[in-house]
Amino acid sequence: MAVKRMDNVGIVVEDLEGAIDFFRELGLELEGRGAIEGEWAGRVTGLGDQHVEIAMMRTPDGHSRLELSRFLTPPVVADHRTAPVNALGYLRVMFAVDDIDDTLERLRPRGAQLVGELVQYQDTYRLCYIRGPEGLLIGLAQELG
Repeated sequence: MAVKRMDNVGIVVEDLEGAIDFFRELGLELEGRGAIEGEWAGRVTGLGDQHVEIAMMRTPDGHSRLELSRFLTPPVVADHRTAPVNALGYLRVMFAVDDIDDTLERLRPRGAQLVGELVQYQDTYRLCYIRGPEGLLIGLAQELG
């Protein structure tokens, strides 16, 4: 049997409200939020008794979702936010945007910082990486033409 679709990408954050605000400014819509807790959830994650606040953000096209999670219990045990682009494991999420300059201007007041440079690849794309809320690595791509 083949995969039907990818439902979401999960990102663990400390400041759920700040992350929601940042991704709203980027253009995602808050689809819903709630608490995930109890023995059943711990069986899925392998974390035992857990209490997590989550917010599901949806892209404007309705096809992709970003699940933002804030763990209350158990506490967070590792921090990968300062890893460089060539680190092993899940690292970044890339968004296609209409106007990369406008997007950067809107996100800077919310803490976005350019990593490296904004570059143009041939006549096809303008691309950059930014560090978003809590240092999350986010890619932005504007298709040209």
